[in-house]
Formats: sequence, structure tokens, C-alpha cells
Amino acid sequence: MTIVSFLSRRRRALVLCAATVALHYVTIGWLAARIGTADTPREQVPMKVSAQLRPALPARVASPPRQAPVPAPAPASARPPVPSASRIAAPADPVPEPVPEPVAGPVPAVVAAPVPVDLVAPPVQGGAAPRPADVQSAADSTPAAAAEPMPGRRFRVNPPPSATFELEVNRTDADGTKWSGSADMRWQTDGSTYKVGLDVGISVLVARVGLLELASEGTIDDGGIAPVKMTEKRRSRAMTATHFDHEGKRITFSASTAAVPMAAGAQDKATVPFQLAAIGRGDVNQFGSDIDIQVGEDREATVYRFVLVGEEELDTKMGRLVTWRLARPPRPGSYNARLDIWLAPGLDWYPVQIRNTERSGAVTTQTVTKILRPAS
Repeated sequence: MTIVSFLSRRRRALVLCAATVALHYVTIGWLAARIGTADTPREQVPMKVSAQLRPALPARVASPPRQAPVPAPAPASARPPVPSASRIAAPADPVPEPVPEPVAGPVPAVVAAPVPVDLVAPPVQGGAAPRPADVQSAADSTPAAAAEPMPGRRFRVNPPPSATFELEVNRTDADGTKWSGSADMRWQTDGSTYKVGLDVGISVLVARVGLLELASEGTIDDGGIAPVKMTEKRRSRAMTATHFDHEGKRITFSASTAAVPMAAGAQDKATVPFQLAAIGRGDVNQFGSDIDIQVGEDREATVYRFVLVGEEELDTKMGRLVTWRLARPPRPGSYNARLDIWLAPGLDWYPVQIRNTERSGAVTTQTVTKILRPAS
């Protein structure tokens, strides 16, 4: 063997070894990559989406409706004159909308205060239909013009003498809940002027809760009691006043801008029982027909129509009393409640019991327990 052949054979062996090592290296790298993909999640490659914007198709225009055939033009002599250009009003230029000014600083939020649940005062001598919420309408924004005075029936009257009354109050709500309390009623007169006061309350546990205060003052004339001013204060409500203008023959209200024509013999809610007593003392035969009395309330005036129910005996803490019962039944369009008043002829026709029956069925009854007369 020569040296040349030996070197050639040795070179081929080295090349074969290098190729084998390289092949093993590539194989090991491929297997390592495959094993890595099984244990480690493949990196997410974001998907590329290509889109091409195209112009929107033009909106399909509906074909115009078929027009009626145009009539033949009228003769020139019958055509109306065409107004000149100077008489045709040009359209007004659009008014630019005002740009709101920036608000300096944050605007505090409005927080509604909790409304306390209050005890509702039972109606005592009223009975008109429930009035709407205290919202002034456009019709009330200006005072109503005074109309002609209303006609009224004049009665023969003889007002009773002064006295102070203590009454027990019993109320049954529409759901059957019962309440009890007391009331004080005062009637004072010197023959030419008068004052009436009424204070009603109910008993809650060991306390007395005032519900209603009525006060009225005025004069005594040929028609009986002539109120000048009545005030009414109910629990959790502002006091209201009703004014009787005898010269202007109208009734006005602090809670309303209305001015109602005043009828002869008009009364308020506090004086109605004593006006009925004055009518009975003047001539009992007047109860043989309906008794219509205009009554000024806190926001309006309504004609109360009383009818004689009959003679009844009442069991009271003063004993058994013979009474005449007058009722004002519900009157569609005017009031929805019933008002009953018992007058005692043997006690100067004083009102000894008053009952109000509401449309809901709730009943409030005031019954006399004591009558105190001033020493003569």
C-alpha cells in the first residue's frame, strides 16, 4: 500500500464520520422540537384579515304616485290675480341654536328628602268631594271676576245662647280600624257678634294627637250667623283662611284665587251646626222642606242641602236625649260624603252629635259628653 492510497482511504472515513455526526445532530434537534410542541402550547399567531370597502349601493327611490290628470287651464278672465313678489313672504332665516355655556364646577345632585307618613285627620264637618292635589292651574293664575250674588233662602232665626261642649270622637276606617279621641267646641255670642272654635284630636297610646282646628268669627244679622273669617288647620298642613266679603257679596280663599258669589245666609264649616240650631229655634216648621245653605270651605263654596230624617233618641253620657236628626245625603257633582247632625230641642237646639260618613265607608262620630253654659 502506498502512502497516497492510505491518505485517500483515511479522508473518506473522516468525511463519512462527519456526515454521520451531522445527521444525528439534525435528527436529535427534530425530535426535541416535536417533543416541545407536545408539552408547551404553541404561540398564538394573530390572524390577518383583509377587507375591502366598497361604496354603498344607492337607496332605491320609490316611484312617485300617479298624479290625477291636470284639468284644462281656465280662461284668462277667470284666473285669480297672481300676487306680486313684494307680497310673498320669504322664508325666515334659520335661527342658530344657542351654544350652552360651560358650567363652572360640579353640579350637586338633588336628593329627595324622605316624606314622613302622617296620620290623616278625619273630616269632621266637611264632606265635599276629595279635592285634587295642590297644583295651581292656568285658570287659577288670575283672580276670577266677581259674578252676580247668588240668591239664597232667608230663614227666621234665633241663635242659641253661648255654651262650651265636650265631645267624644269615635272613628272607624274603611278597613275596620277604630280610633277614639275627644273634641272641644265653643260657641260664644253677645247677640251681635259671635265666635266659634273646634279642636279635634285622637288618643294614641297615652298621648292626644291634634287633628283639626276650626275657628270662625263674624256678626249676627237678620239672616242669622254671618261669618267674616274662618281659619282651618289640619295636622301637617298649612293653615287656610276663608273670607266673607258682605259688601262685595263674594267669598275668597287664601288657598285659591277663586272669588265665589256669596248667597244670602252663607256659612262656613264651623257655623253650620249653630245656624241649623238658629233655624230650629226661629221656627221648627222650616224643617218641613229642604234646607239649602251655601258653605264656604278652604278652597271653594258648595251648597249643602239638608233634609229632616226624623226624631231620634240618643244615649249619651249626659243621659238619653230627644233629638231631631238632619242629614245632608251625597249629592252627585257636589259632594260624595254624608253629613248627619242631631239637634236637641230641649237644650236650646244645640248640636249634640255630628257624624260624617265618607265615600270610602269610613265613619267619624262626635257625641256630646258635657255642656257648660256661662253663669248669667
